Amino acid sequence: MAKNIDSRWFAFIILCLGTLMEVLDSTIVNVALPSIRMSLHFSESNLAWVVNAYLLTFGGFLLLGGKLGDIYGQRKLFIIGITVFTVSSLACGIAQSQAVLIIARAIQGLGGAVTAAVSLSLVMNLFTKPDERARAMGYFGFIAAGGGAIGVLVGGLLTNSFDWHWNFLVNVPIGILVILFSFKLLPASKAEKEHHQLDIWGAVTVTSALLLAVYAIVNGNQSGWLSVQTLGLLFAAVVLMVIFLQIESRVRAPLMPLTLFKLRNVSIANLVAVLWAAGMFAWFFLSALYLQLVLHYSPLQVGLSFLPANLIMAVFSLGLSAKFVMKFGIKKPLAIGLLLAAFGLLLFARVPVNGSFLFDVLPSMLLLGFGAGVAFNPMLLAAMNDVPQDESGLASGIVNTAFMMGGSLGLAILASIAAFQTNSLLASGHSQLVALTGGYHGAFFVGALFAGLAAFLSATQLRVSKVSPQAMH
Repeated sequence: MAKNIDSRWFAFIILCLGTLMEVLDSTIVNVALPSIRMSLHFSESNLAWVVNAYLLTFGGFLLLGGKLGDIYGQRKLFIIGITVFTVSSLACGIAQSQAVLIIARAIQGLGGAVTAAVSLSLVMNLFTKPDERARAMGYFGFIAAGGGAIGVLVGGLLTNSFDWHWNFLVNVPIGILVILFSFKLLPASKAEKEHHQLDIWGAVTVTSALLLAVYAIVNGNQSGWLSVQTLGLLFAAVVLMVIFLQIESRVRAPLMPLTLFKLRNVSIANLVAVLWAAGMFAWFFLSALYLQLVLHYSPLQVGLSFLPANLIMAVFSLGLSAKFVMKFGIKKPLAIGLLLAAFGLLLFARVPVNGSFLFDVLPSMLLLGFGAGVAFNPMLLAAMNDVPQDESGLASGIVNTAFMMGGSLGLAILASIAAFQTNSLLASGHSQLVALTGGYHGAFFVGALFAGLAAFLSATQLRVSKVSPQAMH
């Protein structure tokens, strides 16, 4: 029996390492963004593709990855996902052009989506007793949140000591280790061959629609907002989204069952996820640029600046957030968390050209850390609150997808606002630093509006109060 317990926990460590790779990757990349920009000569708005290429494919194929795991077996899909992620990390690490890096990031998102979709199911299969499962889920959540804190430090150290390429190459030895041990330690899961319908066209149309919309927004400043290219791409995105909705209403096994959105809380939670992610991803992206390009922080100093927020998020994921939900229900923690995040973004919307860490950066980071830490758990629970038990995993997957899609679309919008404002200030004779800071101010302000609207919707539109202890497991 002891041997069995040991092997299960070893298998769990391998799953955690796979998750840690993905989390590390997202925070490591944020610290390296200014260095990537200078090395590969990205414009500020085009730099958003380094993040968005990953977010779009990750969000677009998250639900499909889960279905593939059910059909072909979760262990097999986990190994495929990690292999794709590791190989594409190598491609990112040796990239010498914008196109190669962006394409490799998109493929990385695909591998990440498959890995993330089946990791949770594998953890649930390993631990069937409620107390063991609750303990494993707590550790798993801590890795997902705490990994961010490790990522910003490792990212800063690698970029400082070597260069940004190593931020991707660090995944390669970890990935090889995870692949080798997965064959030995992960349990083979049964494939459900009878559920053979795969909504591939659903995944392709929704991802393509968002890809075209993001491309139009990112290039709007250059091409002109009323140009044939911008309006044509946005129109094509709308058409593809309509086709996606048609597919989902007719296909036998839809990627995103539209009937779920008849449930008020599912619709509101997904809208909140989109709005909040728009502000959150812009915070990571723009504040890293402000710290390095305006305040001239080294990559390591940028990493250390993010550390307080990441540590706070990690602490909340260890159970503090769950305790708040048990005591106050879902609505209050969600609305308060989002309001704190909105205030954090508002503080960033007034940072000066010669800002100090203690008075201008740290208060914003602390507010955003607390806001994200308090809000993330109740946001997932709000989406699952009035969904039947057997569909709770799907509801959780949909809200995670909405979060990724909202992040990519919001980041494109806010990066374009920042670039537009910066160009306007430069044209009117302001210095480079003043123009950059002014651009970030505009984007942070709109990000704060997104988070504020998400808080308002949570407080006024959700119809949930208490959560049963079972729902927390």
